[in-house]
Amino acid sequence: MTPLVRINWIARGGLAFMFAYHGLVPKLLWLSQGERVMIEAHGIEQVQLFATLAGIGEIVLALWIVLSPRSVWPVAVAAAALSGLLVDVAIVSPAMLREAFNPVSLNVAGVALCAVAWSASPRIVQRDSGSPDR
Repeated sequence: MTPLVRINWIARGGLAFMFAYHGLVPKLLWLSQGERVMIEAHGIEQVQLFATLAGIGEIVLALWIVLSPRSVWPVAVAAAALSGLLVDVAIVSPAMLREAFNPVSLNVAGVALCAVAWSASPRIVQRDSGSPDR
């Protein structure tokens, strides 16, 4: 296994863990108060249903990230989701940005993992293999 392939797997593993954990624990197993507040702030009345669907979506994204190691699409979707959700929190519930373990630290770190996975993607590396810096 080449160093770039290893880096790609580490970054994708970190992203997959992040999405799987946040889909499973605070949404599916135990609906957290923070999730409830965010969902209600959007005027959504079916909080449990929305949280369940969001949790399943996050787990599906985690699986896609891990099961498609040669595709940059799941990484791009993850980066877009993390960026969009951070903007959403900043608009809908800006007070959450001051809390411990807030969306700023989590989402920015997640986007950084996306950048690492994208940069080390076998498909991208293979296309750029003729460049002198690789």
